[in-house]
Amino acid sequence: MRDDPHLARIDAYVEQLFVPADPALDANLRRAEAAGLPSIQVSPVEGKLIGLLVRLSGARRALEIGTLGGYSTTWIARALVPGGVVVTLELDPHHAEVARHSIAAAVDGVTVDVRVGRADEALQAMAASGELPFDVVFIDADKPGYARYLELVLPLTRPGTLILADNVLRDGAVADEPPPDANAAGAHAFNRALAAHPRLEAVILPVIRDYVDGLALAIVTG
Repeated sequence: MRDDPHLARIDAYVEQLFVPADPALDANLRRAEAAGLPSIQVSPVEGKLIGLLVRLSGARRALEIGTLGGYSTTWIARALVPGGVVVTLELDPHHAEVARHSIAAAVDGVTVDVRVGRADEALQAMAASGELPFDVVFIDADKPGYARYLELVLPLTRPGTLILADNVLRDGAVADEPPPDANAAGAHAFNRALAAHPRLEAVILPVIRDYVDGLALAIVTG
């Protein structure tokens, strides 16, 4: 993806106005960097946007696919009603351990359950066990798995559940035919599945960093 200084300037402008420094979130990023985690978390502006959407939904239960260092997890958890629950799925045990430390230092009044293992297996097991439906789902994991994750999370939702998914425009690469790489192809397949699904009403909101990406928003309608 290209680095566009003009887009970066716009992102910095919005961040400076609307996302003041947060010691716990800043510490989260430093801890993740020191632990060698990739710097692929949502931006501060997108974190704020996700938090606002979760708060607007009045969510009590949230499901996240892809914990990484717990940065987006923290935004989600802080936006839930008091006594809420976040279940977040992470493949890498090292990432999960780093996330647990950061979340514990940043989140109060909400239970965050970090589960380690393959997300597809975890989602199937959750559905089979009769896990309560979630009010919000956030997908931010391996892009080739997105369409499959969408299929697997639907049994864990209810009418009115908000589904969010990050990195779905890939600086426009999803519009190429064929998409140029596996990540763009995965996002492309997810976008088509989201748009065509009879139980979902959805749209993609472009997100500016130093390139253009996108956040998918969908409501479960039935």
